[in-house]
Amino acid sequence: TSAVASVNGADLVFSLRNQKPYVNNARITMTNILTTNGVIHIIDAVLLPPTGDIVDTAAANPQFKALVAAVQAAGLVDTLKGEGPFTVFAPTDAAFAKLGKANLEALLKDPAQLQSILTYHVVAGKFYSGDILKRSSFTTVNGADLVFSMKNGLPYLNNARIIMTDIVTTNGVIHVIDTVLLPPTKDIVDTAASDP
Repeated sequence: TSAVASVNGADLVFSLRNQKPYVNNARITMTNILTTNGVIHIIDAVLLPPTGDIVDTAAANPQFKALVAAVQAAGLVDTLKGEGPFTVFAPTDAAFAKLGKANLEALLKDPAQLQSILTYHVVAGKFYSGDILKRSSFTTVNGADLVFSMKNGLPYLNNARIIMTDIVTTNGVIHVIDTVLLPPTKDIVDTAASDP
């Protein structure tokens, strides 16, 4: 996967899916048609530039209702609407459901803890799927690291599987994950001191 800026400034993300080339969500069906002033590549869909920032894009997606509610409860809307760029690893509603209704309701009433958890899903900078594959870890806005790995040919961040990648927004990129990531709560010194 690689990305280039289009003439209007929005990124075009190139990738291979099932051994077929794509640009954003359009399949490239024919390449390298030479003209006197350039090259034409044919695609099977019209590309639309991103119109929303990370918050607006998540709010427009029905699988992120819990995430949007959590971002609002944590007071992070203005931050994630900021200039960025940001990379957000966005848990789906099904991922939030794994926490249990009581735990989720308690989190929504604890903005400080919720902010700590949500900022553990955000990395400063724009990292597309090809960039993620080249790294073993990311330092989050929370300050703690996320570890990238491949398990049985599938991409993971810590224990969360990345299930969709490269949703381009005006201020960054969203990757969809199937589990809410919980930041570490103790550092190594605290952990060693508490062991008998």
